[in-house]
Amino acid sequence: MKILLVEDDALLGSSLQSVLEEHRHVVEWVDRCGAARAALETSAYQLVILDLGLPDGDGRDVIRWMRRGGHQQPVLVLSARGEIRDRVAALDLGADDYLTKPFDLEELLARVRATGRRPHGVLSSRIVVGDVEIDLAACRVWRAGEIVSLRPREFQILATLVERRNRVVSRGDLEELMSTREQSVESNTVEVFVHHLRKKLGAGLIETVRGTGYVVRID
Repeated sequence: MKILLVEDDALLGSSLQSVLEEHRHVVEWVDRCGAARAALETSAYQLVILDLGLPDGDGRDVIRWMRRGGHQQPVLVLSARGEIRDRVAALDLGADDYLTKPFDLEELLARVRATGRRPHGVLSSRIVVGDVEIDLAACRVWRAGEIVSLRPREFQILATLVERRNRVVSRGDLEELMSTREQSVESNTVEVFVHHLRKKLGAGLIETVRGTGYVVRID
C-alpha cells in the first residue's frame, strides 16, 4: 500500500516510516499541511496517516480540503487530542479512523491492515502493462502470472512510474522520493534499482528518456 504520512515530530515520523516500510508499504513522509496537499495533488495514495497539530495549520483542514476536492483516500488520524469531541469532529469531517497518541505500533499496523480491506475504490486498483501486473494497494507484482519479489525501494520506484504513467519522472524526483531526513541516496542509486527492475520485469517496461528521467508508457 502506498501511504502518505503527515507528521511533524521528526522522531515519530522517522520511526513510523521505518516500521511501515518494513511491512512492505511505500511511505512518503511530509510534515506540513501545505506539503500534504501538494503531495495529494501530484501522486496517488491508498491511505493518509494524519497528525492534527501541524506547524502550518490543523490537520482537520486537510481532511476538509480532501473531501471537498474529491480526494477519497481513507484517512487515519493520529493525535494527542483524546477527547470524544475531537474524535467526533475529525470523523464527521471525513476521517475513517482515529488513534490517540501514545499508541501501540501493533495496533497501528492492525488499523492500517483493516483500512486496506475496506472497499474504497483506490485500494483495489491493479494496473497491467504487457505481462506485468501491479497491485498498488497490496504492493505486489506478477509477471506472466508468477509473483515477483521486489525490494521496498524497487517497488517504490515502480509504483511512482506507474502512477505517473505516460509522464516522464526525473531522476531527481525519484532520488528525492527515496531519500529520508537521515540518509540521502547515492547519485547512481536510481539507475541501479531501475536496472534491477528491468532484469525482473523485462527490459521494455521502463523507458529511459535521455537526459531527463524515466517513463512507463501505458496505452
